[in-house]
Order: sequence, then structure tokens, then C-alpha cells
Amino acid sequence: MSGIIAALVVVAGVGAAWRLHAGPWSRTSAHATEALTRSGTGGPGAGVSGVGGSATGAPGGSPSVGAPMTVVAISPGSGASGVSGTSPISVTFSDRLAAGAPDPTVSPAIPGTWARAGTHTLTFTPTGAFLPYTPVVVTVPGGPSGEQAVDGARLARPVTDQFTVGAGSTLRLQQLLSLLDYSPLAWTPTGPAVAPADTVAQQQAIFSPPTGAFAWSQTTWPASLTSLWQPGTYNVFTKGLVMEFQADHGLKVDGTPDLGLWNDLLSALAAGQVNTGGYDYAVASKVLPENLTIWHDGQVVFHSLANTGIPQTPTDDGTFPVYARYRNQIMRGTNPNGTPYADPVQFVAYFNGGNAVHYIPRASYGFPQSLGCVELPLAAAAQAWSYLAYGTLVTVTG
Repeated sequence: MSGIIAALVVVAGVGAAWRLHAGPWSRTSAHATEALTRSGTGGPGAGVSGVGGSATGAPGGSPSVGAPMTVVAISPGSGASGVSGTSPISVTFSDRLAAGAPDPTVSPAIPGTWARAGTHTLTFTPTGAFLPYTPVVVTVPGGPSGEQAVDGARLARPVTDQFTVGAGSTLRLQQLLSLLDYSPLAWTPTGPAVAPADTVAQQQAIFSPPTGAFAWSQTTWPASLTSLWQPGTYNVFTKGLVMEFQADHGLKVDGTPDLGLWNDLLSALAAGQVNTGGYDYAVASKVLPENLTIWHDGQVVFHSLANTGIPQTPTDDGTFPVYARYRNQIMRGTNPNGTPYADPVQFVAYFNGGNAVHYIPRASYGFPQSLGCVELPLAAAAQAWSYLAYGTLVTVTG
């Protein structure tokens, strides 16, 4: 038995000696693990050099292998928001890039080119643009067919980065709404015109609007409306235009620009889908006798006595866009004395919180009687409702 045990000890010793003296590709050390991330044959005494790690012949003929290739930075950085849709995208590596290294990808894809910027960086320069509020994913290929350095190092695994494009130009938004006849102002370019179906140029114009001039299509609008217009500023005037477009195109009617809005604006422009309903504007006056007046395309088309809120629940002054409409409704709430009410009303157009233009039967009209709404006789309410579309501005004054 002792002879057999001795023989086994000798065999184990030989095996241990073989593992200690084998080449670097057979070692189970940390250096061998790094070496396996390199491409090429390598072997005992083979040296690997390059940025991010170098090696020369080590004593005994075994190389000291440097760190694998890594992504040092991606710009815009992961999680960034408010990025311009025309911003370049850069990927910087730890090693000098080999010739023929694959390009990263961006999703969604847009026209543009990848090019080297120095020895360690690839930069994507868009010729189109991402639409506002687009989530963009950058993927840097890794693994056997991924990015490779001049010394053979490879990126071990794919690297991804995501950022979000910011808001587009409010001025361009106003230009598009004018071109689509949603605005009472016409817009005329003063420089080279952007073709409606030129997708790339239209995308770029969202972030770099062309020059042009706005002009009121009619000169008979009241000052309470014209004073609201501010080119390049997103205020209640532009919000109303956006809401009307959203309603016409089946979008959420909240007046908030988003990816869907910009996409549908460009699609409508390319298809020539313009607004045919004109532009409406309403003024509720609290000067006795109280009344409601509506303009359509600059002309007065409606005028009626009306009731606004009593002193305990006045109708707020200001300008507000219509955000909800109902042909019939049971309007519920609480009277100033604390008792509940449930009133059947008709031709309802909400414009400010619980305040709406609507019909409710009264013995007479023209003085404060409501709990904040603008009340009209039945026939007048039916006529007014046809003009009080989503996004129509209602100014309360006096």
C-alpha cells in the first residue's frame, strides 16, 4: 500500500510542475484571464502593446498583459435630458482604435455619419435630427465582433447609453401651426423655404428655425387677443393653438408639446392636412349688462347677454383655453351656504377649472347669478358651443 501511495504523490507532483511551467494561455492566473480577452494567437514570450496597457517579454519568456479595452466616456452622458436633437454623439475608448472597427449604433436611426476624432474617439454627426422628447439609445458593440484596438484588445461586452432630447423651438412650433392654419397669424419665410416633405430639413428646422415674419391674417381682432401674441414664447396663446391641433389629431388635449405632437405636426405638413375650421376667440364681459362675444376669423359672429359669478364665487379674470366639452351634463357642486346642487346643463365648454360656458334656465340674463360659470340662454348657448372648440381662448374681463 505504501508503494501505491508514493506513486500517486509523484504523479501529483509532476502535474503541478506542468501547470506552473506552461505558457500564459494555460495559466489559471489573473493575467491569463486578461490575455483571453485579446485576439490573436499569442504564446510564450509574445509581447502585446497599446494604449491602456502594454507588455514586454517578462523573465522566463512570459508576457505581462495589460487591461482589456474599455469605454471611457459617451457624450451626451447616460440619463442626460434636454439634449439638442442635432447634437453630435461621441464615444471615447481607453485604447487606440484599430482600422475597420465597427461603428456604434443609435436608435431611433437618423441620417448621419460616424468618423474618428483623434485616435481614441468615434463621433456621430447627424445630418437630420431627433424629434423633441425622443429617448435615444447608443449601443457600442462588444465581444468577438465588437470594437477592437490596434493591439488586438477588444471590448468585452456591448455598452449602452441613453439620453433624452429636449424641447424643440417654440418659434418653430408657432411657425408650423401658422403654416397649418391653426393660428390667426400667417407666417412667411424671408430666407430659403423648407420643403414640407423634406423630412431631414424639417427635423433640423425644429432646432434651428428658418427666418420669417408673422402677420395677423385679419386686422379686426380685439386688443385683448393681439396683446397675448409673443413670438418665441410659449404662453396661453400658443397653448390654445396646440390644444386645437391635438384635438383634431386624436392626441391628448393638454396643451403640452411632446414627441407625438411634433411627429404629427411634420406628418400633417408633409400631407398638406391644414385646419379648415378657422380661428375663434371669446370675451366674457362682467361690465353690466354682462355679455359674451365671439369672433371667428376676425369677425364678430356671436353676441349675447350672459351671467357670471356672484360675489361669493366670482368668475376669475384672465384668458383660458377650452379644455373639455359636453353636449349635456349634470353639473354638481356645493352652494355658498353649504347645500349641494346637481343642475342639468347643456352645451358645456369648460375653460378654467370648474368654470364653463353653458346653458341653464334663468328668468333673465345680464348680471351675476352663477357660481363662476358663464351662463347663456338656450338658443345662444347652442350657437356659442359650435365656436367654443378645444383650445379656443376665453377671456374674462371687467
